[in-house]
Amino acid sequence: MNYTSDEKNTQAFSFMATASFGIASIGMLIGIFYLPVEIWVKGYLGMGYLFTVTSCFTLAKTLRDKHEEKRIINRIQDAKTEKLLTDYEKVVN
Repeated sequence: MNYTSDEKNTQAFSFMATASFGIASIGMLIGIFYLPVEIWVKGYLGMGYLFTVTSCFTLAKTLRDKHEEKRIINRIQDAKTEKLLTDYEKVVN
């Protein structure tokens, strides 16, 4: 029960994620800039967009940390189970 597989993203996926974030951000900012409304409305929309992006990064980091914590706990439990099975096999044989 050795789990050595580290789940890593490919370069293509990393590029796609970065490019799509950049394109979406630039598109949103251009849209806000050219919106035919008063400057305070543009400021409000810009601040809302900024808070949304920072909240998204915080949520992604929190979920990633939670996932990694579960992986570590599962590895510890797997190691304990493997040790118990090994000890049991020694006793039986």
